[in-house]
This record gives sequence, structure tokens and C-alpha cells, in this order.
Amino acid sequence: MRIAKGLMGLLLAMPLLASAEEIGQVSTVFKFVGPNDRIVVEAFDDPKVDGVTCYLSRAKTGGVKGGLGLAEDRAEASIACRQVGPISFKGELKDGEEVFKERTSLVFKTMQVVRFLDKKRNTLVYLVYSDRLIEGSPQNAVTAIPILPWTHAQ
Repeated sequence: MRIAKGLMGLLLAMPLLASAEEIGQVSTVFKFVGPNDRIVVEAFDDPKVDGVTCYLSRAKTGGVKGGLGLAEDRAEASIACRQVGPISFKGELKDGEEVFKERTSLVFKTMQVVRFLDKKRNTLVYLVYSDRLIEGSPQNAVTAIPILPWTHAQ
């Protein structure tokens, strides 16, 4: 019982992160054994900002290692976030707050998206980058969404 309560407390203490939905993919390198190398397009909604969806494109390594989840994916990613409805906040936003994170190697490498609020320009800014336990990568991409009134077309 104490273990169950401890696990429940740990789950409640974890930050709320978005999960991605795969939109599509294209093959880039044919592999004789295992899945092909590919570019995957995924979408996720910002968990703290209603009305915002982000689209990520990134490389996924195939082959035997990729099929088993042992390959390390490349650090490059592209991001485009869009207003898809009226924007409203579900709490206080913190600059640099992580909104999405995914493992891109077996243990040490992750790709993550963080959010900033540019109050002066009334704009949400999203940054995607990859890091590694020992050495990260300077490769990154950024997108911005001006916070505008949402008018529903009739």
C-alpha cells in the first residue's frame, strides 16, 4: 500500500508533458533488414495552452538497431506551431518550460520542445533541440505564434 501511494505521488509530481500523434512519414533510406530510415511528422497540443498545436518533423533511424529501439536518431528536427482555436492558458507559464520530450537513443539522448512567452510582443515561442547526457547539440529550430483573437468562420 505504501508503495502504491508513493508511486501515485510520484506520478502526480511529474510535469505534464504532451504526447505526440504521428501524422505521417516518408522513407529516406532503404534497409534490407529492419525498417527503413525515415522522416516522421508528429503533432502535439500544448498541455498548458489551449488552441495551440505543434508539428515536428524529425529523422528516425531504421535498420536492425532502429527496429529494436537501440539506434541513436539524428539531432535535427523542425517545428511549426499554429493557433488552431481560441488561445487560453491553463495556469502560469514559465519561460523555458518543457512541453514535449522524447527519447532519441536508448539511454542518453532526448529531443525536447520548450516554450517561452514574449510578453512585449504578445507571442508564444517554441524551441526544439536535442541534448545528450555528456554533450548536447547546437542544432535547433524555433517557431512563434502571435496571440490573436480567434474568429470562427461561419
